[in-house]
Amino acid sequence: MTSKRFANSLLLGAVSVLALGSVSHAADAVVPVVETSAFNWSGIYVGFGVGAGANVHELSTDLAPVSLNGIGGEGVYGELTVGYDYMVSPRFLIGGLLDAQAGNIETTLDVAGFDASIRETYGFDAGLRLGYLFTPNTLGYVLGGYSWQKYKLDTNAGFDLDWDQSGYFVGAGVETAINSNWTIKSEYRYTRFGTNDDLLSDFGVPDGTLNLDTSRHTFQVAANYRFGAQNGGVASFEAPAYNWTGFYVGGAAGAGASVHQIDVPPLGGLEFNGLGGEGVFGELNVGYDHDFGSWVAGVMVDARYSGMTSELEIPGASINLDTDYGFDVLGRVGMKVNESTLAYVLGGYSWQHFDLDAPAPIGDILDWDSSGFSVGGGLETAMSSNVTVGLEYRYSQFSEKDFSSDLGLPDDTLTSTPSFHTVRIGAKYKFN
Repeated sequence: MTSKRFANSLLLGAVSVLALGSVSHAADAVVPVVETSAFNWSGIYVGFGVGAGANVHELSTDLAPVSLNGIGGEGVYGELTVGYDYMVSPRFLIGGLLDAQAGNIETTLDVAGFDASIRETYGFDAGLRLGYLFTPNTLGYVLGGYSWQKYKLDTNAGFDLDWDQSGYFVGAGVETAINSNWTIKSEYRYTRFGTNDDLLSDFGVPDGTLNLDTSRHTFQVAANYRFGAQNGGVASFEAPAYNWTGFYVGGAAGAGASVHQIDVPPLGGLEFNGLGGEGVFGELNVGYDHDFGSWVAGVMVDARYSGMTSELEIPGASINLDTDYGFDVLGRVGMKVNESTLAYVLGGYSWQHFDLDAPAPIGDILDWDSSGFSVGGGLETAMSSNVTVGLEYRYSQFSEKDFSSDLGLPDDTLTSTPSFHTVRIGAKYKFN
């Protein structure tokens, strides 16, 4: 399982680098162009942000070849940051950053009067980033580094636990200037923490009896204040003039996590939020935008195939809950934050197919579909008069599925309500 998630993180990095490379090539043929004021990206900055996301805990033991990936949690967080960037050429920069976060991404269990929660309380990240200027005012970047997180188990049964885990993070983002000193950014991070094998040592349980491996998918919107950015003179090349009106086609690669809330009322009113999964996905889209001057509005339809999976491994078998394919019908409204960059929010209808399966001879156990909604937002910037790239987050909530009749049980004996936190890096081609 560790190698699988490591491959996912490598795929994210590869997608980010390929996106930067492809749009760099597109930028070589930018026509037409508009004059832009120079923005100095070199220097110290401070900032703050808010975000949302989900984590997945994998449980395993050294006593048997059994593991569950995973136990899922979701929530929001706030962040403070300080960093330094240095332009090494007219388009490339390198930088360092230090972030501190506090939030409530958590898993909850309520059953027969017993309440418990596992919550991410506070932590920090220290890392490096490499950026490429799409335009003088808009930066695309990849980043990575060290991550530390504090966890807390709270119960109403007289026992609590807290522990910390260290690991690494990788990610990608888009940052754009909105005036002479301030920038805003949208950013995705995948974080993988090291194995905790002594979680129950305080209770006299031998190390390795219960192993905990945690990964996290988060998205944030942040604002940074850059000291000395008004000096200009560094990023002074021309930017594309872009008319947002028109039909477009596009594609995206993304990653994310799912959280299924499980309800079993006859079992002491059990409510468990939740069963977690994670993975990557690919997406195609088609849409239309209309440019109203400072504002842009449009509609979009997309279709995706996803690898987000919850997995139970037992000797000789692996039982998977897959979120395989789905589509969305969305509307969006955006505001131009500078000459070629759009900040937008979106929302609309979502449909998803789910599949619970096991190896032969068992095969498919259950499959079903569910309707719901998605909301989100992102930053999109023009690379030429026809091509844009962007980074986007979506929260999706789907309707409850009642499994009772499939299992020969009374209605509402066992239900599941899934939600998704996903981020995509995408490119679009607009027809003139």
